[in-house]
Order: sequence, then structure tokens, then C-alpha cells
Amino acid sequence: MIILVRHGQTATNVEGLLVGMTDVDLTEHGRRQALALRPHLRDVAEVWTSPLLRARATALIALPHVAHHEVVDDLREINYGAFEGRPLRSLSAEQWNHFVTNHDAVYDGGESLAQVDARVHASLEGLSADPSSPLHDPERHLALVSHVSPIKSAMAWALGVSGTVAWRSRLENGSMTTITARRGEPSLLRFNVVPALAD
Repeated sequence: MIILVRHGQTATNVEGLLVGMTDVDLTEHGRRQALALRPHLRDVAEVWTSPLLRARATALIALPHVAHHEVVDDLREINYGAFEGRPLRSLSAEQWNHFVTNHDAVYDGGESLAQVDARVHASLEGLSADPSSPLHDPERHLALVSHVSPIKSAMAWALGVSGTVAWRSRLENGSMTTITARRGEPSLLRFNVVPALAD
């Protein structure tokens, strides 16, 4: 199985900012979210993580029993370009509608959601094509620690639907989404599962 983990909370999440490539660390709450993931990831044997600090920090806290964490650039968050660091609420209704209705729309100086799909799906197709990969092994789990856009892209891939479905879903910090295979084809087992925080 593949378990996709969204990183824990950051200060920019709290502030409602569009943050893709900016390297920000976890808040204390985000570290607690990562710690809450640990009991649910004990059976993970391999870890791939986005190169961004918030994902790597989540992986280190949630998966300390896995010695090597492979950094995979395809798991990085979308590049928001000129919109990077801006509050989501600062986008006009026209700008918002443009991105919601046009999957190929490129954030000025950044990338489109279709480009995110291309890189994420390429990694997942590689796993799907390899019969020895964790995707096809119910006893061997791979954790991919990433961000909201790549994980929603992976969800769309597993369902075999357009990436535009991302706008009809919500993904929380510190959540787990699980993809497995059924008769050789990807299958979405769970989406946006958020463990309870310890007292």
C-alpha cells in the first residue's frame, strides 16, 4: 500500500497564505499532528518525502523507525509563482474562477495543476508498473510525505478521474490518504484520515 501523508500545520497555514515553494517549518501544533500519525505508520517500510522542510520534519517525527527517507522532487508542492505568500482571500473572484475552471492555468511564474498532475502521476505510474513495488504488496507499505496539491493529484490518479476533482475535496494537515491496487489497478482505499491528537 501507499500511504500519502500531508505535512503538519505551519504558521502560513494558520495565516491562510498561498505557500508552495517557500520553506517553512511546523508549528508546535503541527509537530503534535505529526506525532499523532506515528502509531498509524508503524508498518511502513519505505519513506519518500518532498524536499520541503515541512514535509521532511513531519516524516522525521512520524516515521522515526525508518532509517532512510528518500527525497523525491516530484512530491513538492505546487509553485504559486507571483502568488506565493499572498493570502488566499486576496485573489479576486475572477482570478479564483480562472484557476478553478482551467486546470492548465499557470500561476504567473509558477506552474499549473496539470503540471503537478504530470509529475505526480509519473511517479505513481512507475510504482504501478512495477509488480514488486509496495503498491502491489499488502504487507509492505510506502509512505509519501507531501502537500495538499500532490496528494489530491494522487487521489485523482487512483480514481481514474480528471485532476479537477481536487476542487471538490478537502485535505487536512496531518492527514493520511491510502492507495492500494485491486487486480493490478490503483484503488483509493481511504482519503483525509486525521488521527486524534494525544492529550
